Amino acid sequence: MAEKMAMAKAINESLRRALDADPKVLIMGEDVGRLGGVFRVTDGLQKDFGESRVFDTPLAESGIVGTAIGLALRGYRPVVEIQFDGFVFPAYDQIVTQLAKMHARSLGKVKLPVVVRIPYGGGIGAVEHHSESPEALFAHVAGLKIVSPSNASDAYWMMQQAIQSDDPVIYFEPKRRYWDKAEVDFEAIPAPLHRAQVVREGTDLTLAAYGPMVKLCLEAATAAAEEGKSLEVLDLRTVSPLDFDSIQASVEKTRRLVVVHEAPVFFGSGAEISARITERCFYHLEAPVLRVGGYHAPYPPARLEEAYLPDLDRVLDAVDRSLAY
Repeated sequence: MAEKMAMAKAINESLRRALDADPKVLIMGEDVGRLGGVFRVTDGLQKDFGESRVFDTPLAESGIVGTAIGLALRGYRPVVEIQFDGFVFPAYDQIVTQLAKMHARSLGKVKLPVVVRIPYGGGIGAVEHHSESPEALFAHVAGLKIVSPSNASDAYWMMQQAIQSDDPVIYFEPKRRYWDKAEVDFEAIPAPLHRAQVVREGTDLTLAAYGPMVKLCLEAATAAAEEGKSLEVLDLRTVSPLDFDSIQASVEKTRRLVVVHEAPVFFGSGAEISARITERCFYHLEAPVLRVGGYHAPYPPARLEEAYLPDLDRVLDAVDRSLAY
């Protein structure tokens, strides 16, 4: 039952199967219906399931999320699309003030099974407000699960798990990986949603990443191997809750850690990982935890984004600096 497909197609298939399995699953957002989304991730779903299950909304992100909250309170499982990462900020108040806190506010009586899909990150030459990486802003808020797949198989299964979750899930889709293909086994037993996975074994240093940067880290490990360096690549898969046990297990083996993400290094998720792993693995580390990411600056115009985004040289430079201690 395995099939090779692009990540965008895998998410589409996951949404299709969720719609088919549960009549309470709804898909809503800007242009998700007739157009099938700007990246065609929801292509064909309105045609097959109707306008009452897959429907277009006004250009009003706060209203989209607020409506989803109301639907969830009535027993539905809405899947909301925020068309681009930079468009989520008008909905930030609804997400952090209502969606994240309703469960605690009601002492556990109210569940909000809402999935907020956000295509995020750079690498596609987009205009302003279309290449942000705001995951750390949401990870700081208790009550939200933050996930980001790096491949088509995880994209399929993590969407299934996100929709089945009774807690709100922010599902960050790395748009530069939408067209990367991988095998998706529809009969597999998926890994737990918040479990990191070792995608390449190594002994000298751990590269930890999620979403769009996992592929880059695998390329860095291949390049380093040509120089006799053995790098382990850990796909974190989830930003909140972070699987610190898996990170610790890898670091205790390799004794070095470099965290890679597209978002700015300053106050990024790598900072939390660095602090926690330093606390947990102080007597195992042979070098300080290093971070590679974007700069603390507004995302630049498309012609400059390759200078802004982490690349192979920046990752390998961090590897060399760590191994030099």
